[in-house]
Amino acid sequence: MVSIVVAVQTPQHAPIASLLHYESEQSLAPGTLVRVPLGRRDVLGIVWPGHHADAGSPPPGELRQVSEALSALAPLPPAWCELIRFAAGYYQRSIGELALAALPPELRKLGNVALERRLRRLASTALPAVALQDAAPQPTDDQAQAIAALLPALQAPAGADPPLPVLLHGATGSGKTEVYLRLAAQALARGRQVLMMVPEINLTPQLLQRVAERFPGHRLASQHSGMTPAQRLGAWLLVAGGQADIVLGTRLAIFAPLSRLGLVIVDEEHDASYKQQEGARYSARDLAVYRARLEKVPVLLGSATPSLESWQRALEGRYRLLKMARRVGESAADAAAVHGRQPAVRLIDTAQLAALRGAKADPPVLAPALLDAIRQRIARGEQSLLLLNRRGYAPVLHCPECGWKSECPHCSAWRVFHKADRTLRCHHCSFTETVPRACPVCGNLDIQAIGRGTEKLHEQVAAALPQARVARIDADSTRRPGELSAQLAAVHAGEVDVLVGTQMITKGHDFRRITLVAAVNPDGALFAGDFRAPERLFALLLQAAGRAGRDARDAAASEMWVQTGHPQHPLFEALVRHDFESFAKAQLQQRQRAGLPPFSHLALLRAEAREADAAQRFLQAARDAAMNLPLAEGATFYAPVPAPVARVAGFERRQVLVESVNRALLQRLLAEWTPLLPPLRAAHKGIARWAIDVDPQAI
Repeated sequence: MVSIVVAVQTPQHAPIASLLHYESEQSLAPGTLVRVPLGRRDVLGIVWPGHHADAGSPPPGELRQVSEALSALAPLPPAWCELIRFAAGYYQRSIGELALAALPPELRKLGNVALERRLRRLASTALPAVALQDAAPQPTDDQAQAIAALLPALQAPAGADPPLPVLLHGATGSGKTEVYLRLAAQALARGRQVLMMVPEINLTPQLLQRVAERFPGHRLASQHSGMTPAQRLGAWLLVAGGQADIVLGTRLAIFAPLSRLGLVIVDEEHDASYKQQEGARYSARDLAVYRARLEKVPVLLGSATPSLESWQRALEGRYRLLKMARRVGESAADAAAVHGRQPAVRLIDTAQLAALRGAKADPPVLAPALLDAIRQRIARGEQSLLLLNRRGYAPVLHCPECGWKSECPHCSAWRVFHKADRTLRCHHCSFTETVPRACPVCGNLDIQAIGRGTEKLHEQVAAALPQARVARIDADSTRRPGELSAQLAAVHAGEVDVLVGTQMITKGHDFRRITLVAAVNPDGALFAGDFRAPERLFALLLQAAGRAGRDARDAAASEMWVQTGHPQHPLFEALVRHDFESFAKAQLQQRQRAGLPPFSHLALLRAEAREADAAQRFLQAARDAAMNLPLAEGATFYAPVPAPVARVAGFERRQVLVESVNRALLQRLLAEWTPLLPPLRAAHKGIARWAIDVDPQAI
């Protein structure tokens, strides 16, 4: 009998550790999947490397025995285990929690016999039949230069130093995807695997089809949270069994157990969706950079609007910066123009709309000039896209007699009015009620909808353009399986004249017939409390503008309209010039003066309780304990404050912000602080949950 250490999934901060000692009849390689007894049940575990029996472990003969080794599957790669170890330490989670969460849930149900059966079935499955598309397009000069710059890293011999991460700053429509595909072809030709990540689930099928058409002789595996449990298990087994050559997925794909990794690609690297917001709050983009360095392979971060963290690293020389400034089909003469063949940006002062209000309760939904421009596009057989990043019909219902508003009883937020099903729905806790016939306080029958969401915008545009075919794409209109694909197909087929939607239609889609994009009401983010709000708004608008004029024949006539109450704002001035670099420079200067990321490093301690005082007392005690630690002098601990949405689903949420200019010091401080928190929680009754969020995306 030999003693081994097994990683098992236990609740975060549970009294029992997630690395436990067991006995096995035979030596098991690190990374081997096993079934072990834990309490009264058998659970899935992973033989963990680098840990051996020590003086604190039970002596031989007193350890519980491994129930079964899943030997049908090769051990998980050592680099995968190291990635988990690093992520668990950096994000202050347990190894077992993170390691087991990275595995498909259906794997927990399989014994060795069932696993062998599944693997044989997968091995005998033929590659899916795909149409072979036309030959790959001739690369543009910008594409060719980017590919040539990256080839040496792909062709480096084994054991070479890890290459610098590459930030590909490519304008929308410049053909970044073609660069990804050509580099992937080089990695595949060397017998290596490719990990390609996208921020949103709705982008995966579109890119998956394009990759499948380009590489018909290679097996692809998709990984994202929108897959069924059976689909996720099948894809994971393809990867773990070494049969998948390309893994394409969202942030979950960063933990794909690739044993022959040769290239990592992170598309739209700026997107906040790469940061997990529940459980282990990891950044898949940052882990991609770490994983590439660990396995000494190239990592390519692509975006038209890079995150300011990545942009600053490129300016400092920590990342290699490559630029693709021209759209596909854009000549040198075009590039010499103010904004090349990018859409011309036109700003509309919404004060003019207010002047047109007259006796109406609402101003016109769109400026008359914008409506005329849309009519002209329809007459020419072209399409328009209207962006409003707020779903539902109206953000709130209001009684003008007594002042009642549709507040959620469980959250510090309004319930949104959804006209299609006549409901008031909280977008935080999902609490839903039928719209009352009269004000529940005073009985007034004249309840009014305040503000505008995509549902109302769709209705108003359809009324203003009665001959137009108007469609809406948002999280509400695409709930049913297959609905998003069907609606996107209708847009691509030219069956839609005007498309109304939220940010989900601005990312990555190649709409060839859209020549006009309009942002209806983007001002909300201009003066938000979150310091990252301007960065996100600029990225959203520039990405949205990039949906227009993607067909080279229509690029010169494409436009981006923005209805704003602040047309002189520097953000919009940079947008008119499509000038990311000047916007980034101004934002970085402001952040440096304020001591904000990327010039400092942050962590949040969050706590939830039924009573606000309980969360406040716990966080105050936690802050006091941290400030007594030896390393506390290197960090700033701010007083506990309510979260941006202070109450969700009946729980009061409070948070403490920790700031340091030294990342390594902050990590050591968090490692000393975290073990003090479970006893503090036990001493402060009423705390439902607490968690540390390292590198938070919203404060």
